Amino acid sequence: MSFNLLKPARAFVATVSFAVVASLGLPSPVAAETAWKPSGPVNVVMHTKPGGTADIFIRTLAQSLEPMIGQPIVVVNAPGAGGATQMAHVRQAKPDGLTIGINTMTHFTSMLTNLKGTFSVDDFSWIASTQEDPIIYFVRADSDIKSLPDLVEKAKASSGTVNIGGFGPVGSMQHLGTAMLESAAGVKFNWVGFDSTPDIMTALLGGHVDVGVSNLGPTAPFFESKRIIGLGVLGEKRLDGLPDVPTFGEAGYEVDTSWVQVRGVFGPKDMPLELQQQIADTIHEAMKAKTYQDYARSTGVIDSTLGPKEYDAFVRDVSKIASKQLEAARLLQ
Repeated sequence: MSFNLLKPARAFVATVSFAVVASLGLPSPVAAETAWKPSGPVNVVMHTKPGGTADIFIRTLAQSLEPMIGQPIVVVNAPGAGGATQMAHVRQAKPDGLTIGINTMTHFTSMLTNLKGTFSVDDFSWIASTQEDPIIYFVRADSDIKSLPDLVEKAKASSGTVNIGGFGPVGSMQHLGTAMLESAAGVKFNWVGFDSTPDIMTALLGGHVDVGVSNLGPTAPFFESKRIIGLGVLGEKRLDGLPDVPTFGEAGYEVDTSWVQVRGVFGPKDMPLELQQQIADTIHEAMKAKTYQDYARSTGVIDSTLGPKEYDAFVRDVSKIASKQLEAARLLQ
């Protein structure tokens, strides 16, 4: 099963973005003239604490986005309740473009599980896709687990007591990735959900969980300082930033490698389509800045530039596929 609907956009974006960055290094002034011009500061509401992957994304993007829109980007960290705190904040805002949020795959799985009946995709405007980002599994450098086969063997020997810590509750994007590994290896893990990557790292380094799950961006300093080592990448290929860490497939576990993290921008329901398009175009233009591209390439994330019509269609399609993944993991009631 594959849901990776962004591949065509990925190839196009990679070609265009690198060409522009290489030649100019800055966003296009022509595009900026027709871009989004908000009437005041823009609140970007996050579902995570500061320091998480999505938080790093928006704070990096703000460096090139603020000069383009002539207004400050105010990052509002609203973690808690499995994303419900952030989503409630965005849903109740005016659809004027002054309040938007950053979403991940977990938003879509949550609306099918722990937030079912509280929020639905129809409660929001899905404005733009921005990133794809494979998840990685890692341990402390002094762990007796040195590889995915080591992890599987330990899980078999310990009857489900190996603790894996990642973002979100049971049913989150990272938990479903872990469920895929469980199915492929015939083992069970104990999932421990956290509200942010810094919390995951604290628990891992403190010995409270055996394995951590996250993306490369916020964990790169820990890899560089050799405090953690990678076990595997849930993706089609190895990450440039971690060339020695195998994919799940290379390690002998066949899972759906298209199950990657997706980040995008969403807002309140009934935002005018013209405004959504302006926001999408401006954000995608800001992503061409050298500061952003340096960050994106160093952390292994892949640019994605779906506009509002395409992203809304993607959200509805991926929600159907997430439902099938949840059913396979026996997490749908």
